[in-house]
Amino acid sequence: MPGIDECLLEAMRLPGARGAALVDWTSGLALGVVGESPGGDQEASAAEAAELARLAAEHRAFASVGEDGTAAGDPPLEDLIVSNRDSYHVLRFVPTSFDSSVFLHLWLARAEGNLALARIRLGEMAGRLVLG
Repeated sequence: MPGIDECLLEAMRLPGARGAALVDWTSGLALGVVGESPGGDQEASAAEAAELARLAAEHRAFASVGEDGTAAGDPPLEDLIVSNRDSYHVLRFVPTSFDSSVFLHLWLARAEGNLALARIRLGEMAGRLVLG
């Protein structure tokens, strides 16, 4: 089972990957980063992505139906996708054995990236990631 560094390096092998990070959405801290960062500052990008993740995770409008039946450690969301003119940002929430508050942030170049493939692979990576 891969750790943080191995997972991020695997994410960077996806077509169009420009940068990847594992971020704690409660604190906004990057637990690991690789590649470029949107805006050039990895810590600021992690904090901004965490703010977006927290906003979506804490609002019932975005929770799945039957949210009250989720197991401990299940993330409140599966993923978030933000697209702009030249890139995609995929935030994939990671299930953990503790209060789940981390997500993978993948930054993809729109021209070379494959959004469907990125979602599938990030889901697989999130399931295999070992934290602790």
